Amino acid sequence: MQLLKNIKNIKSKVVIVRADFNVPIINGKITDDFRIKKALPTINFLRKAGAKIILISHIGESGESLLPVAKYLAKIMPIHFSGEVIGPKTTTLVKNLKNSEIVLLENLRMDPGEEKNDGIFAMNLACLAGIYVNEAFPVCHRHHASIVALPKLLPCYAGFTLVEEIKHLSVALRKTPHPFLFILGGAKFSTKIPLLEKFLKKVDKIYIGGAIANNFLKEKGFNIKKSTFDKNSTVPKNILASKKIILPIDFVWKDNSIKDIGAKSAKELLVSIKKSKFVLWNGPLGFYEQGFDKSTKLVLKTLSESKAKTIIGGGDTVDLVSKLKLEKKFFFVSSGGGAALEFLATGTLPGIKALE
Repeated sequence: MQLLKNIKNIKSKVVIVRADFNVPIINGKITDDFRIKKALPTINFLRKAGAKIILISHIGESGESLLPVAKYLAKIMPIHFSGEVIGPKTTTLVKNLKNSEIVLLENLRMDPGEEKNDGIFAMNLACLAGIYVNEAFPVCHRHHASIVALPKLLPCYAGFTLVEEIKHLSVALRKTPHPFLFILGGAKFSTKIPLLEKFLKKVDKIYIGGAIANNFLKEKGFNIKKSTFDKNSTVPKNILASKKIILPIDFVWKDNSIKDIGAKSAKELLVSIKKSKFVLWNGPLGFYEQGFDKSTKLVLKTLSESKAKTIIGGGDTVDLVSKLKLEKKFFFVSSGGGAALEFLATGTLPGIKALE
């Protein structure tokens, strides 16, 4: 990949930056700006170099607007908001950009060409700029136009945070200190199977929490009652039988459903953490979005005080890290959820390959 830090002579050139501004918004207000802050070093570098900057991103799943993000950025830098993706307003705003100025386009996914990886849509975006920068690691696992088609049409570079993500997550793929503890929570068990297969050979222990633990418990004959589990997946026999796998031994129940790991399970996990030199964690241990975040918060605080080198990935876990203001307490906090999982399982992503 070509690195942004090595780019030269970009004064007055138009640079299109694929950022990830998919942030939570409640009543028009951004409740967690972690991902926006991740993009600022790249944006500020380009502004200082005198480039004309187009920022593109998606937000949400059902046509939400990036206007709250534009208002947030307007407080710290000069920025125009287009209100459309491709169209006459966008063309005019880009044409009138002065050096170091920025225009943010509307939610990419409002155009069906983005998720369809449409070549004409990518070409229309490419016509606006002369250089492409990918600063959107959390969506690098998507085969979308702005991720895989657009970089083929322009000179392309990896942004600072994208390089940081690759560098730090690669640590978990190389030789790591032992004991190595892998904590895996969240839901969607089927997406976690390749990760379990890969790390079963590398780690000393894998602690399973969250809804995916229910798949293990159910197949071992435990009555999970009405608890959430992945109905479309079964646990491979070699994983189910592995002595490296640790499952919760008690639970927090509500309405005949498991909502979190219990106090004994949390204590058992804390003991494992204290014995570990390297910890990789993806996914919360309970339904934190429903208020069942006690165990996840306890483990996060314990890890933040631990001597173990810790990498945390996964959108939901990262939200809690941000709210507890613990970002600087760990070796690395990844901005990617599904992207971090796929990178750890395969060692690359479609968005990274497109830059090579």
